Amino acid sequence: MAKYSLLPEQLIHEGTISQGNFFVPEMLPEERILRSHDANYWKALRSLTLDKKAQRKIGFPLSQELVDRERIICGGTVQNTEFALQYGCSMNIAGGTHHAYYSHGEGFCIFNDIIIGAHHLIDQHGFERILVVDLDVHQGNGTAVMAQGDDRIFTFSMHGDKNWPYKKEKSDLDIALADQTDDRTYLSTLDRNLGAIIDQFEPQFIFFQSGVDVLAEDKLGRLGLTVQGCRERDLMVLERCARNEIPVVINMGGGYSPAIRTIIEAHANTFRVAANLFS
Repeated sequence: MAKYSLLPEQLIHEGTISQGNFFVPEMLPEERILRSHDANYWKALRSLTLDKKAQRKIGFPLSQELVDRERIICGGTVQNTEFALQYGCSMNIAGGTHHAYYSHGEGFCIFNDIIIGAHHLIDQHGFERILVVDLDVHQGNGTAVMAQGDDRIFTFSMHGDKNWPYKKEKSDLDIALADQTDDRTYLSTLDRNLGAIIDQFEPQFIFFQSGVDVLAEDKLGRLGLTVQGCRERDLMVLERCARNEIPVVINMGGGYSPAIRTIIEAHANTFRVAANLFS
C-alpha cells in the first residue's frame, strides 16, 4: 500500500521525526520463526509448496517476495522491542500481523509478529508480564489463540462485533463494539478497561496494535470514530505507558479509508503523540 512510503515522507516533511529516527529492519532468522510457528508450516512456506486452500486463506498468492516481506516485518518488530527497552517506545510502520496462527495464516498475515516479539522478550529478557493492546477494528484472533495457555502474555482486543473475523477467538479480554460506536463511547470504554488491566496485570512491556480502521469512513470497518477520536485513543494508551514507564512497541495495523490523506493523517497522529511523549 502507498501508505508505507507516504507516511515516513510526511513525518519527515513536517519535522515530527528525522531520517535518523528510522532503522532498516533485518530479516527474521529461521530459529525465531520456529520458536513461534509450526515447523511444517514454515517448511511449506520456505519451499513455496503451501497448498492453494491455505494460500486463499492468507489472501495473497505465495511467492518468495511475500515470505521475505513478512520475515522483514517480523524482524523489524523484534528489533522494535530492543529499541523500546532503550528509548521507551519504538514503532513499526508495518506490522501488526495479528491474524496469523501457529500453523496457518489468514487475513493477509503469514507470521504473527506480536507473538514473535513477545517470545523474544520472554527468551532474551525473562519478561513475565507482556500486555497486547489490540485496537484494530478486527479482532486479533491469531494472537489470542497463540497466547492461550501462556500466563506471561495478556491479550486485550477491542474490536467491531459484526466485523471480520466472523468467528471470534477468546482473548484474555475481548470487548466487541456495536456498529457506529462513537468517540465518546469508545474512549470511555477503553479508559475504564485499560486502566483496570494495567493496575491488575502490572505489565512489564506493551504491544500496541494501533490500526486506524476504526474510523467512520473506513471501507472495512464499521465503527464511527473521528480522526481526532483516534488520536485521543493513541494518547490514552501511550500516556499510560509513559506515566508507568512501560516500554511499548507500536504496530500500525490496518487503515482503509477511501482518501489516502485520511489514512496518513490518522497514522501520523500516532507518531506525533509518541514523539511528544517519548522524545
